Amino acid sequence: MNVVNVTEDADEFTCNAFLALGDRPALVDAGAMPGVADVVADHTEAIDTVVLTHQHGDHVQELDAVVDAFDPDVYAYDTHPLRTRELDDGDTLVLGDESFDVVYTPGHADDHVSLVSDATLFSGDVVVYDDGAFDDGSFGRTDMPGQSREALIESIQRLLDRLPASVEHMYSGHGDVFHGDVRAVVERALERAERREPKYPDQ
Repeated sequence: MNVVNVTEDADEFTCNAFLALGDRPALVDAGAMPGVADVVADHTEAIDTVVLTHQHGDHVQELDAVVDAFDPDVYAYDTHPLRTRELDDGDTLVLGDESFDVVYTPGHADDHVSLVSDATLFSGDVVVYDDGAFDDGSFGRTDMPGQSREALIESIQRLLDRLPASVEHMYSGHGDVFHGDVRAVVERALERAERREPKYPDQ
């Protein structure tokens, strides 16, 4: 499956917004970069689906523009004015050319979900490859109101329980894309989260 980071050239703070191309073109998160819809249009004439991993501003700011341009179904765990389909743990949906299971992964956000296929993980902010705090396996921050390190640890464990050994592509909300042994990266993120030390000691 061909996946494009449509916010890769952003100058402002945004999440990685990923366009999954194939029979069912889909956007995972809308990002906060003005012009996201134009970048999507450079790659496809239509998208069927937008999936929100969670609704922090850097993931949804451009959702209105994307919906105006493409009129896709919008999938989200929690309510949103533009949501057309509710997500729940264990749901299945097709993005691009792959079938994904929805895994409820709160901790960084109460409404956070991750998406797992036989080959690919869209992890949102629950697990990232590198983010300035850790390389080769990091996790979403849990030091702000409404966040929970304990819930995040449980979510990473749940993700590992549902993650096939065949997964070799990880697309996370921040940091670099990773190709290789995704399980090992997620296991390192879990180990670091379980230390329960501040992710950013100076903050």
